[in-house]
Amino acid sequence: MKISESPALKGLGQRRVRFYITNPAPCPYLEGQTERKVFTNLAVEDAQSLHDALSHGGFRRSQSIAYRPACASCKACMAARVPVSEFKFTKRWRRVLNKNKELVRTAVRPSASREQYRLLKTYLDSRHADGGMAGMELRDYVSMVEGSPVPTVIFEYRAGDADDAPLMAAALVDVLKDGLSMVYSFFDPSLTDRGMGNFMILDQIRYAQELGLDYVYLGYWVEGSPKMDYKAAFRPIEVLDAEEWRRLEDE
Repeated sequence: MKISESPALKGLGQRRVRFYITNPAPCPYLEGQTERKVFTNLAVEDAQSLHDALSHGGFRRSQSIAYRPACASCKACMAARVPVSEFKFTKRWRRVLNKNKELVRTAVRPSASREQYRLLKTYLDSRHADGGMAGMELRDYVSMVEGSPVPTVIFEYRAGDADDAPLMAAALVDVLKDGLSMVYSFFDPSLTDRGMGNFMILDQIRYAQELGLDYVYLGYWVEGSPKMDYKAAFRPIEVLDAEEWRRLEDE
């Protein structure tokens, strides 16, 4: 199916959306594979509606660009989302929430701060020193946070509600009509034993439930990639398979 004929794009009227494709590059998730992405510009009139439609069609946002995998010989990358009304906070998840119960979540405008950037650099140096974001400078972070043409929020997590409470974690989240889309999150690496990555997903699920939204979008689940295995633990979870969202069942 052509991207322009995707069911997710219905309802956009006669708008002409131009798509482009990247050159092949090494896949960051599966060794020995190459990847290509199809992408389009979101910095257009009524960007929110376009972004909503593309998100339903498996696209992700990076600054003002929406993209999704377009690999000819591999379909391992599948967009994933949690239907929050059905999500159950099991004993495992309640333990994670309890470990972080003193953290206070605050929604702030998508405006980059030096405090956020320092925490991000500490996180990247500890967890992803060989990754593509390792050399990110402050101006790059500003573009990442402030280059969104769609409704976006930074959720800051601080150790208490005092004015000088230290920043422990942050999540950049897009607001869709039917849910929250987690773009990127980072945290103090000294808190690894508290399951901070899982905690922020759980907290976004909890927040989406409070708002009466349907989904939390988690980006791509990549079968066979240890980096992405954690997403499958948030059951029930749906993946986009051949233009249709389906429940990911236990193997």
